[in-house]
Amino acid sequence: MELHEQVMAGTHAGGVLMLVEHPPVVTVGRRPDATKHLLVPPGMLKLRGVELVETDRGGDITFHGPGQLVAYPILNLNTYHLNLHGYMRLLETVVMETVGGYGIESTRVEGSTGVWVDVEKSGVSNQKSEGGAEIECTCANHPYSKICAIGVKIRRWTTLHGLALNVTTDMSFFELINPCGLGKPVTSMQRLLGEKTPGMGEVKGRLVGIFEEKLRALAEKEAGKKEDARA
Repeated sequence: MELHEQVMAGTHAGGVLMLVEHPPVVTVGRRPDATKHLLVPPGMLKLRGVELVETDRGGDITFHGPGQLVAYPILNLNTYHLNLHGYMRLLETVVMETVGGYGIESTRVEGSTGVWVDVEKSGVSNQKSEGGAEIECTCANHPYSKICAIGVKIRRWTTLHGLALNVTTDMSFFELINPCGLGKPVTSMQRLLGEKTPGMGEVKGRLVGIFEEKLRALAEKEAGKKEDARA
């Protein structure tokens, strides 16, 4: 929250990007009845070493854990002349270009925030793993798998929360919840790339570089508009 206050006060003119890997935790957003999408008793979470936390972000329920790149951009959207819709699309674009650099073709799905992978094109079916074997899940026939979840909040037009990209995440944790309350499957870069999966450090570097590039372009565009207005 201290960084958020600093960005709102103008201390960090361009904003701040925090990158973290959380210990296993299930977070519940502000959407009504989000807790009904927890599929196991809280005691089961404890047995798996998973914490349950309520948050003030938008969205439903999701999982964060090791091997997942969580990015918290803290930006004054006025600096980049962005509304909420434009900001959400920016986050999706950054992730799509990040995974695209490793040959993963991703997309948006209308009505479902986040970044998705076409199951047929990826060649990886929507299955759950159990004891090393693959079993059908209730969403196995869905055509898309989510590779990155997005949930944000804005306070005084400055952003909080952000995105969670599954790099080498243990996907069995998602069997404890109905991710985002959508009844749709999830996937990871490791599941799609196997032995070709890049290290977390490399993925972080690529995502940061693309984010900086996009924000720089937006800032230059806004500066150009102001210059034209003064001319």
